[in-house]
Amino acid sequence: MALHSLSEPAAPDLATREQEITLLLEVAKLMGRSGDPDAAIYRILGMMSQLLGLNRGRVLLPDPDTGKLRIRHAYGLTDAERDRGRYSLGEGVTGRVMKTGQIALIQDIDNEPEYLARAIDRATLPQETVAYIAVPIVQDEHAIGVLGVHRLRRRSRQFQDDLNVLRVIASMIGQVLRINQLIAERTAELVSENRYLKSALDTQGGQYGILGESPALKHVLKQVHRIADTQATVLITGDSGTGKEKVARMIHRISQRNARPFISLNCAAIPADLLESELFGHEKGAFTGASSAKTGKIALADGGTLFLDEIGDMPEALQSKILRVLQERVVQPIGGNRDIPVDVRIVAATHKNLQAAVNAGEFRLDLFYRLNVIPLHIPALRDRASDIRLLTRHFLDRFTHLHGWNVVLDERVLERLEAFDWPGNIRQLENVLERAVLLSSDGRITTALIDEILHEESRISPHEPSRTTGESSAQAVVNPAATVPNDDAQRTSVVRPYQRVHASEAERLLRAIEQSSGNKTRAALGLGLTPRQLRYRLKKLGIEAT
Repeated sequence: MALHSLSEPAAPDLATREQEITLLLEVAKLMGRSGDPDAAIYRILGMMSQLLGLNRGRVLLPDPDTGKLRIRHAYGLTDAERDRGRYSLGEGVTGRVMKTGQIALIQDIDNEPEYLARAIDRATLPQETVAYIAVPIVQDEHAIGVLGVHRLRRRSRQFQDDLNVLRVIASMIGQVLRINQLIAERTAELVSENRYLKSALDTQGGQYGILGESPALKHVLKQVHRIADTQATVLITGDSGTGKEKVARMIHRISQRNARPFISLNCAAIPADLLESELFGHEKGAFTGASSAKTGKIALADGGTLFLDEIGDMPEALQSKILRVLQERVVQPIGGNRDIPVDVRIVAATHKNLQAAVNAGEFRLDLFYRLNVIPLHIPALRDRASDIRLLTRHFLDRFTHLHGWNVVLDERVLERLEAFDWPGNIRQLENVLERAVLLSSDGRITTALIDEILHEESRISPHEPSRTTGESSAQAVVNPAATVPNDDAQRTSVVRPYQRVHASEAERLLRAIEQSSGNKTRAALGLGLTPRQLRYRLKKLGIEAT
């Protein structure tokens, strides 16, 4: 096969130059406005034939299943001819161009043994000397396809002029293909995410804004569905940011009370001297400033549900009054002298250990038993790490729409998010992702950006251990042989901030596991890690520790 090798050509005439400029301008327009690559490339090949006499243009691309080159786009070829145009890498003129990335110029196809005439039978071509030109379509310095054309050798146009134009056209077609590939990838990603989110929304809690498929969350949702239609009081426990209010709203919405009000009150957010008025209301003149009567939250929730968030922070003087509401189903406004009957279901929530508060004399035992008829514990995000990917997609979709930015995640970002301990739970994850969207550049959230954000989150985390000035997180290590704390607060107090995984850690991790007699939980706590952080590091380092 003869590769391109020509003597210095004559300068093109004015008509030839105008034809080339016309062709390139039209191709540029097609690239800018066409959302259909098949139509765009067909039009490009057609104009090459009509304006420059470069006939039967075809674009050959590798078949994703077989790897063989096949004609994907063509002008002036029948369906049968397109179907016959298949070549192995290095086979024939076209396969050689794909393999070598070099231009091929066959000035007479009848005198070139490697020209196979496979797609187009020689008898259908003009009965005179026919040339064939093939140029590689290149992306990132690699051939991704081949652009081939026929032309009559006797034409006055110089071969070099055709080669120059075909190089430019091949580059433009490569851009069309690249843009289409990017659109297809992004579309597939969005379709996958939408399908994933829709699947999550179709689950028991998805339509109520509670996303997750982990066993721990499914157990809670199963309990919610079982008790929603009862009249029993519910006590929801769990760390801050786990979604306790969403669960309370879900209980209300799937209960028979859903047509009546859902009233929410955060007991920790209202000063103690105002909380009683908020709950019970007051009569006009009941106290200084009470210029008119006010209906309390309990009465407003009549027939519906009252959600008392952070009830563990309720002053002891009010606890006895709430107990009376639960026992007698009546409420008396401040300054009033008559009881008002109420039909209200109370759902309470707290991040505190109320049993410990009872033992310490900080919470009434009888109220605790009245509230704790149906206990629901919402798992922390670290205990449902398998839901992080779903939640991340959900928040990313929300914030890209909210801020009008089209942002995608780099490949390993989800791994970084899954390895973090999330002391602030879902609320913290939500904040981190919104910050990442706003700080992202070039439409991507990179691992470097997430590492920076998570490191900053670790510094402000309530679970970070105290350090001496200048002590690095890698140095804040507890003796692995030390006694494992029994209290949850002590456990989290030795957890260190998020740090990148380094190969130099391997020996230290293995030594800690060995000193802990193979107990990874004990080893993790000794290293200032959670067990999940330790497992993540072992996985990243390729360590199989028994």
